[in-house]
This record gives sequence, C-alpha cells and structure tokens, in this order.
Amino acid sequence: MKKRIRNTSFGFLVVVTIILSLSLFLPSFGQTAVQQTDFKVTLLGTGSPLLSTSRSGPATLVEVGNEKLLFDAGRGTALQLYKANMLPGSVDKLYLTHLHSDHTIGIPDVWLTGSLPTGGKREQPFKIWGPKGTEKMMVHMNKAYKADLDARDDSGNGNVEGASIVANDIKEGIVYNKKGIEVIAFKVDHKSIEPAFGYRVNYKGHSVVISGDTRYNENLIKFSKGADVVIHEVAAAKPDNESESIANILDLHTTPEEAGKVFRQLQPKLAVYSHIVLLGGLTEEKADLLERTKKTYEGTVLVGEDLLSIEIGEEVQVQQPVNEANSGN
Repeated sequence: MKKRIRNTSFGFLVVVTIILSLSLFLPSFGQTAVQQTDFKVTLLGTGSPLLSTSRSGPATLVEVGNEKLLFDAGRGTALQLYKANMLPGSVDKLYLTHLHSDHTIGIPDVWLTGSLPTGGKREQPFKIWGPKGTEKMMVHMNKAYKADLDARDDSGNGNVEGASIVANDIKEGIVYNKKGIEVIAFKVDHKSIEPAFGYRVNYKGHSVVISGDTRYNENLIKFSKGADVVIHEVAAAKPDNESESIANILDLHTTPEEAGKVFRQLQPKLAVYSHIVLLGGLTEEKADLLERTKKTYEGTVLVGEDLLSIEIGEEVQVQQPVNEANSGN
C-alpha cells in the first residue's frame, strides 16, 4: 500500500583492508589494494534501546550503484551520517525492519534536517518502506511537525518536495527493483511485534542481508542463502541471570550460539554483529560474543562498531573506523 503525504501548509575513516578467510574463526588478515566497488555497507549505529555513548541506535546504510538505502533510523542516525561525511539530505529511501521506537526515533531528524539547505536539501520525496502501520505512523509524524513545516514554507525556507513523504506498507517479497538493485523483505520472528522484517539487497551477483530484530529464524536462513555478508543482531546476559524480565528480553532476540547456527547454515564470506544487546550489566569484554559464537560456527565473524564499513565485490573488505581517542587529534 502506498500513499504520498504532502505537507499542508567524523571523524575520518582509516582504511584497513582485510581479506576474509572462510575457514578460520579468527582469520589471518592480509592487506591488498582497495578494490573498486559500488556496493558498500556502513554500520551507522550498532546499539539497542540501551543508552550508550559508544553505540548509536540501529541504522545501516547500503550504498549501491548511485543509490543510498537506509535500513532503520535509530537514535543519532542523522549525526552518524554526518560523521560518515554525508548529509541526511542525500538519503531519500528508508526501509524499516519493524516499528519499535529504537528503530524509528531518528526518522524526524533524517527526514526534516535532510530537507533543509544546511542538511543537504533533499530533492526527492522521502520514501519509506516498512511493516503494516508505517503509513499511519508517517501520517501522524507529518501532523506532529506541521508547525515547523508551515513556518518554513511561509518564510520561503521550506522545501516542499524534499519534506514530502511517500509511505509504503509492505509484505514479504521484492519491495524495490530498479537500476539493477533488488531489495527483498522477509518475515522474521521478533515475537513482541508483528510483522517484523529482515532485508536482503542484491546487486551485480552480490548481496548483503540485514536481519533486523529476531529470534533464531528459519525464514531468515531461507532468504539469506548465498549472501556475501550477513549482518545479524545478537543478545546476551550473564550466565547466572535469574531476572525474569531479562529472560523475557532474551526470548525476543538471538544468542551468539544461535547466531552461530544461522551462520553455519549460510556460510557467508563475513558475518557481522549489530544491534548488540547486553543485559544485566554485562560488558562487551565479559560477554565473549565471538567465543560463544565459536561453539557453533568457525567462520569469520566480527563484532560491529559504529561507522565500520564493508565493501562487497569479488572480495569482502572492511574499513575500520578511527578511534578518535587514539587518533592524536
């Protein structure tokens, strides 16, 4: 279902090129010249609803051909785009995995800031694909910012086209197929909210899968076979956890051991963790996500960081973000 809603009134990246081994869990990375590819994935935000100064809310940018596709817009997404040397106005396509607030709270910033001259002045309507309820959410969001939109229009500083919205409630299947770019939505199981989707982007014989929030899910495995890169959520708590509320949260997500079972069936060139949920005061160091994954999968897995990017071609190459604290700036 599609409806057009009209308004009424870094940091720099240092390139660490790595060739990823399919046979070793902790690969021996080698360096090579950066390949020429027009298929790049950037983890803008790898966090969760938990407040964090090191992990922004869930958001993944896929640059493919001359298109920029944004998957989810969690806390701080517009700022993360800016850190990646992009203005939010350069993005006019957003795909939502589900309608939990931690995946949608950054929408107004990307949408409205991107319509302004200082934010990139988007020249096309802001197009959004998502599960049932997406269109209704965007209708109400448009109403919520009516005063702002009217004021900018009245002052002559508005951008009617760039601030307009085209919202799409989608079902499982191909949701975008243009310029050789194919985006496929598939159902996953997030238990607390339905429907919830993962996405697969296909381009020039290569592909990336973004799991969205999900428990261990056979449908994800079905739609992800043959993918070069699989970006998967993960959740963990202390082994001695006795909290019922934490157990209930874990039941909505995928443990490292379960994710390893997914990767073992898919055998991607690279698996990456994002939307990292650590509960009960568990730290990343204590979580041992990679060691726990190794119990069920011995391929290459990375724990994602904000602004880590991946270039997909005949090889899969990773660009690590600069640690500003150690950059000497």
